[in-house]
Amino acid sequence: MPAVSKGDGMRGLAVFISDIRNCKSKEAEIKRINKELANIRSKFKGDKALDGYSKKKYVCKLLFIFLLGHDIDFGHMEAVNLLSSNKYTEKQIGYLFISVLVNSNSELIRLINNAIKNDLASRNPTFMCLALHCIANVGSREMGEAFAADIPRILVAGDSMDSVKQSAALCLLRLYKASPDLVPMGEWTARVVHLLNDQHMGVVTAAVSLITCLCKKNPDDFKTCISLAVSRLSRIVSSASTDLQDYTYYFVPAPWLSVKLLRLLQCYPPPEDAAVKGRLVECLETVLNKAQEPPKSKKVQHSNAKNAILFETISLIIHYDSEPNLLVRACNQLGQFLQHRETNLRYLALESMCTLASSEFSHEAVKTHIDTVINALKTERDVSVRQRAADLLYAMCDRSNAKQIVSEMLRYLETADYAIREEIVLKVAILAEKYAVDYSWYVDTILNLIRIAGDYVSEEVWYRVLQIVTNRDDVQGYAAKTVFEALQAPACHENMVKVGGYILGEFGNLIAGDPRSSPPVQFSLLHSKFHLCSVATRALLLSTYIKFINLFPETKATIQGVLRAGSQLRNADVELQQRAVEYLTLSSVASTDVLATVLEEMPPFPERESSILAKLKRKKGPGAGSALDDGRREPSSHDINGGVEPTPSTVSTPSPSADLLGLRAAPPPAAPPAPSGAGNLLVDVFSDGPAAQPSLGPTPEEAFLSELEPPAPESPMALLADPAPAADPGPEDIGPPIPEADELLNKFVCRNNGVLFENQLLQIGVKSEFRQNLGRMYLFYGNKTSVQFQNFSPTVVHPGDLQTQLAVQTKRVASQVDGGAQVQQVLNIECLRDFLTPPLLSVRFRYGGAPQSLTLKLPVTINKFFQPTEMAAQDFFQRWKQLSLPQQEAQKIFKANHPMDAEVTKAKLLGFGSALLDNVDPNPENFVGAGIIQTKALQVGCLLRLEPNAQAQMYRLTLRTSKEPVSRHLCELLAQQF
Repeated sequence: MPAVSKGDGMRGLAVFISDIRNCKSKEAEIKRINKELANIRSKFKGDKALDGYSKKKYVCKLLFIFLLGHDIDFGHMEAVNLLSSNKYTEKQIGYLFISVLVNSNSELIRLINNAIKNDLASRNPTFMCLALHCIANVGSREMGEAFAADIPRILVAGDSMDSVKQSAALCLLRLYKASPDLVPMGEWTARVVHLLNDQHMGVVTAAVSLITCLCKKNPDDFKTCISLAVSRLSRIVSSASTDLQDYTYYFVPAPWLSVKLLRLLQCYPPPEDAAVKGRLVECLETVLNKAQEPPKSKKVQHSNAKNAILFETISLIIHYDSEPNLLVRACNQLGQFLQHRETNLRYLALESMCTLASSEFSHEAVKTHIDTVINALKTERDVSVRQRAADLLYAMCDRSNAKQIVSEMLRYLETADYAIREEIVLKVAILAEKYAVDYSWYVDTILNLIRIAGDYVSEEVWYRVLQIVTNRDDVQGYAAKTVFEALQAPACHENMVKVGGYILGEFGNLIAGDPRSSPPVQFSLLHSKFHLCSVATRALLLSTYIKFINLFPETKATIQGVLRAGSQLRNADVELQQRAVEYLTLSSVASTDVLATVLEEMPPFPERESSILAKLKRKKGPGAGSALDDGRREPSSHDINGGVEPTPSTVSTPSPSADLLGLRAAPPPAAPPAPSGAGNLLVDVFSDGPAAQPSLGPTPEEAFLSELEPPAPESPMALLADPAPAADPGPEDIGPPIPEADELLNKFVCRNNGVLFENQLLQIGVKSEFRQNLGRMYLFYGNKTSVQFQNFSPTVVHPGDLQTQLAVQTKRVASQVDGGAQVQQVLNIECLRDFLTPPLLSVRFRYGGAPQSLTLKLPVTINKFFQPTEMAAQDFFQRWKQLSLPQQEAQKIFKANHPMDAEVTKAKLLGFGSALLDNVDPNPENFVGAGIIQTKALQVGCLLRLEPNAQAQMYRLTLRTSKEPVSRHLCELLAQQF
């Protein structure tokens, strides 16, 4: 840095700052600042030209005044003039003022860019660094557009000094984070990787930060960095603290660079080169060995730096999940931290062990620390550490320790912090279900859960126990007896009443033989809770009472008396009143046979993923799926405990209405809730969660699908019967698709039904079926408001040449949609030839006098016309070789965006439309499919192969078809689903 010349001390600035500090009041400070502002303004406007020193001094005063919280509306031009000075201190103050006070919309931005450009071209390293710092500090899109192409050139130039390279790397990183699209990828990317070999450690540190950020979006462009990063890491780890004196921090060589290199390696799978992998394993072992050595200093900075490298090393070992020896060693090392006096270390150790518990290599090693973790759950003073301990107990749980862990978590729940009680409840419920061998233990656990933390037991939890009890004959009697005893407690939580009402209404006859639980006693016990419950629970209990009349005729007179009471027939709540009237009439009019038919026992629920697990995943946020579903499947006759055995129909090709991801959980039937306004008339028929309350009839989705089930066509051409063409405006007449149109479209690539769009006004649902080159789609438009839609007009638009590739005929819909109502539109579709872009759906209407419009992409993609094709292995390979031209193949290697689950992958591929061929690929983990794209003009054969790599969390997808555009397009569509 240039020496500061005489006079650069700016005595006037020091005097002004001293005056401000000596002010006795806020008013005195403002008076002194106003006086100084007037003086500076007069100097800037005076006829006499100011020299560089004076400009610098006054600009510094303005900057100080701004930092005190006062607005500055002049002096910007003088600061820009300082940029052209050849004195370092003047140029520095100019850049500092601009970085703090000039925004990206300023009229001076062009002058500033010119000054920066001159400094970057000056080859003066000090001036270049100042200019780069200014670009990074401002970081605006305008500056990015002006200099994004120049900075990479400076970074990799052979004559750039080390300080300039360091500044250029960090400046480029700042611009890339602000506007990734402005940083061009080019030949410099290969050269920037070699900065990892630079002699200057500061350049290497900056380069690693830049490469780590860039490789997340373009991993293939920076693959060569793996070997260089391993080499540099090896040199650092094996060096003594005296070898890197300038970069040694409390006897730890280059800790920040080591951590950055370890994080860079976590962006890639394990090295394929055996020599590189061996060298990396040596580095990791060395770090673990050094962690066992006595500390070289007692200062906290030494242990912090040493532990930072250790934890990042363990993160890399967990990421690779391929070295059993390292994983066990990492687990043992973390186990030593579980009793460390430093709270942060205990927290980090618990967090890392949660991930280790999901590895098959280290799960048993993690289980050895169960007593320490249970002790932490009981004694830790920090709630965040206790929460991590609960997470670890959940992760390490299996059949051998499930009862111990569940009992400890139940015991902890009685004194747990309110913030984490709901999560603990969900985890206990999941573990009790997942590892229940004796279902009486499961029932006891859930009822205990409701007793201890009833307010935190969500609907999903008690819905699930009812599903399991209904599906398992062997536990129904025990559940009825246990819940009957639980209801006898003086203080009984409302959730217990709900569970008791449902179970006794269904299975109360199983314990009616005991005089202590005779039908009148059961009814009396339930009715004693009736007046203390909410409306929803009372509605459920009324349903239980009518079930009692069917199960126990001797209670009919008593229950009819309750239903006939004025408090029920004239209840202020319309739902309770309606139930009382209808149930009373039903019990009076219907014969015994009719009553038995209407009120027969509920059938078993269809087996789906536990709604509790789905809720916990949502609660933990994105990316939690792998931690919650750790892939360690216990051998059992029931994949999901409490479920029914899958029949052949449950594992075959999913129906169009199947939930491919299995996230829909069906609530048990009981009392439906009272409608609350027009908005409630619209049911989200494709919701992933359970309804607000259970109902006696089918679920809303089942009712929706059964009521609106399209007639099955007798032949493929029947799908196009009775066309009613509607006016089709051109693409120029409608607005562009909404920003999330592509994301919404991707949800329907492997499914035919769902909610296409929803906001506070409108819900658009889709139900479709396709056969050969024909299809029929039903669009359901729901008015979620209480105000009528006027001039409602949905139309389908064909962009570009799509009119010649896809024929879509629409039926008109009513131009008025009442509040809370739903209208249906039928679309008949014919695929004329292969197409790449979907049609657009334009919806226009007036709401409250204001025009509303939106444009979506209609979920019609080329794979909808897939015809699955079965073929033998020999035929597949023969056809595969025939499609061997480069233009016939499309291949993509990509990272998994969702947890890798074989069953989910299989369901997605079936939903995509191809047939899955067994025993074709030599690797049983791979998926092979075949099918034919059916169009009116021609048929396009398609073969696909999907190769998952669970260790690297990556896929390789290969598609071969007889048409190049179809191969590329299908590959893109399918890759986005994983």
